[in-house]
Amino acid sequence: MRPDRAPGSVLKRAFDLLAASALLIVFSPVLATVAVLIRYTSGAPVIFRQQRPGRHEQIFTMYKFRTMRPPSPGENPWTTDDLRSTRIGKLLRRTSLDELPQLINVVSGRMSLVGPRPLLVEYLGRYSPRHARRHDVRPGITGLAQVSGRKSVAYSEKLDLDVRYVDEWSFRLDLRILFLTLVEPFKRPETRGYEEFDDLGLTVGLGPEGRAHV
Repeated sequence: MRPDRAPGSVLKRAFDLLAASALLIVFSPVLATVAVLIRYTSGAPVIFRQQRPGRHEQIFTMYKFRTMRPPSPGENPWTTDDLRSTRIGKLLRRTSLDELPQLINVVSGRMSLVGPRPLLVEYLGRYSPRHARRHDVRPGITGLAQVSGRKSVAYSEKLDLDVRYVDEWSFRLDLRILFLTLVEPFKRPETRGYEEFDDLGLTVGLGPEGRAHV
C-alpha cells in the first residue's frame, strides 16, 4: 500500500494532523524559547522561509529556524556554512530543533512527518523519471534517507531511498523512521549532509555527494 493511495493516504494524513498538532502544543514553550534566543543573539528574521516543491511538484513555503548569520564582505556564502553558523544555530542543527517550525507545514497539509525531504525548486528538471517519483507523496520532516546515514550516504543513493520509501510505505515503516529520527542526534555529532542550503535565501546547489557548490 502506497501513502498516496487510499486508505494509506487517509491513515497517514490523519496521523500527521493529530501528531503534528499535539507536538506543536507540547513543544510550544521550546518554540517560544528558541525564537527568543535567535532574536536576542542573531536578530531578525527568526524564521527562515524558502520555496520548495511538494507533492506533485506543487510549490510551497517551507519554514525552519534560522541558524546562520549573513555573510560578511568577502565571505563566500556557499563555503562558509560552519563559519557563519551561530552558536545557537549549531545546537539547533545538531538536535534537529531547527526543523520544528515545519510542524506548521504538516498541519497545513503541505508536508508529512515522514517522507522524502523537499529539495530546491531548481532541481525539478534534473531528476531522472524514476527519482522524480519522490514527488508522488508529500515531503517529510524526516525520511528513510535521513535515518540511513547522514553524510555517509551518497546523494544518488538517498534519492534511491526516497523512491524506495514511496514503493514500500507502511504505517509501521513511518513509526520506525520516527523512532530512529529521535535517537539519531544522540548517535552522531555530524550535521545534515543531505540538503546543505543557505538559510538566508541564497541559491546553492548540491554536488554528487550532497556538497554545496555554485
